[in-house]
Amino acid sequence: MQLKRTYLFLLGLILLSSFAVIQQNETVNKIELLTTQTDYKVGTNIVIKFSISEVEQPLLYCSNSYGSTVISSTLKNNTLEYFIPENITKKIGVVTWKLLAKNESISGQFNINPKSEVATLETYIGPPSIEAGGTDYTMLVVIPTDSLDNPVPTNTLVKAKHQFLASEETNDIYTKNLISWRNMYSKKESGRMLVSSESLGINSKEFTINVMPAIPTDFKISATRPHNYADGNQITTFTTSILKDEQNNVISDGTFVTFFITNSEGNILKTTGTTIDGVATSKIIHPDYADTWNIKAYVDGMAESDSISLNYKQVIEDFDVTFSDQNRTVIVGPLQSFMQQMIPDGLHVKLKIYQNEKLINTITKTSFNGYVNFKLKPAVYNNGTYNFSIETAGKSKEFKSKELW
Repeated sequence: MQLKRTYLFLLGLILLSSFAVIQQNETVNKIELLTTQTDYKVGTNIVIKFSISEVEQPLLYCSNSYGSTVISSTLKNNTLEYFIPENITKKIGVVTWKLLAKNESISGQFNINPKSEVATLETYIGPPSIEAGGTDYTMLVVIPTDSLDNPVPTNTLVKAKHQFLASEETNDIYTKNLISWRNMYSKKESGRMLVSSESLGINSKEFTINVMPAIPTDFKISATRPHNYADGNQITTFTTSILKDEQNNVISDGTFVTFFITNSEGNILKTTGTTIDGVATSKIIHPDYADTWNIKAYVDGMAESDSISLNYKQVIEDFDVTFSDQNRTVIVGPLQSFMQQMIPDGLHVKLKIYQNEKLINTITKTSFNGYVNFKLKPAVYNNGTYNFSIETAGKSKEFKSKELW
């Protein structure tokens, strides 16, 4: 019995000693965080300190939005000091850390806050061209940054300035989510808008926004011509009125205008022009036979003109045709215009050649000094009987049973 008690007593002493050793080891190995500050200004030196009771120097793992790193420590008088590197302290945001100790798991975080100063203004604006009328706008985006290229604190004042014609305006905007922005709406007039910004005494450069006229409204057209004869030589000029938008702004130079011409046969001719000072002009040659034109102009998908009508008088009522050289030379002319003068060079004359009631060839030539000559070569046209039709200036003549030999 006495032996049993002695055994139990010894066992108790052993257990008590083991517990004391464990307690002593826990006391020896305990690491405590000494640094209590959690907010720092960007660019300042940051040191995280721990107290430690043994010679152990675990690494400190740090992570922010730019990446992660591991930092070694400096041991002074049982105090571990971790100096946060500049690539972390120069960037605003939240930094999380964790001490990589063997028996301890200590972690935390601290905030790096921006400076209340502006070194530069990152400014963006677009689109560079907007439409007059007060509904279209360009957006100004300003990002004030400090000397370390960090965005400044929220609600930092930014002044958005713009000048247009005789007016100048300044609007206060404030940073939010790292940026500040404002929509700059157009006015009713067209012109150039100058835009700049300022924050805490720092100014941006000047930006230019072109306020362009809106789409044109319907317009009128007119025509001028030297005479109303269909001589196939003179020029008819079509001219628009001054094209303007709904705000009475003259539309931009270079606006494309298309003139559609419908003749008496229903065929459509087309000529185009671009605007200069709001007016577009285009030219087209007169027809070479009596015709009536209906003209209407369009700015595709935007505006159209009224319709005008032009009549052209016939200038050649009749013409002579002479056959010679075994009927192989055909001379058409003289071709005379409205004052009995020779028709200007370039009038089309068409010779159609038939044999056995079948069209075998069509020859087209242009007049020179009022005449057109056709040569029918024996190598092409064998001896025989042919029918001929000659057309010019909307007139035609037929010659049947002409013998070639």
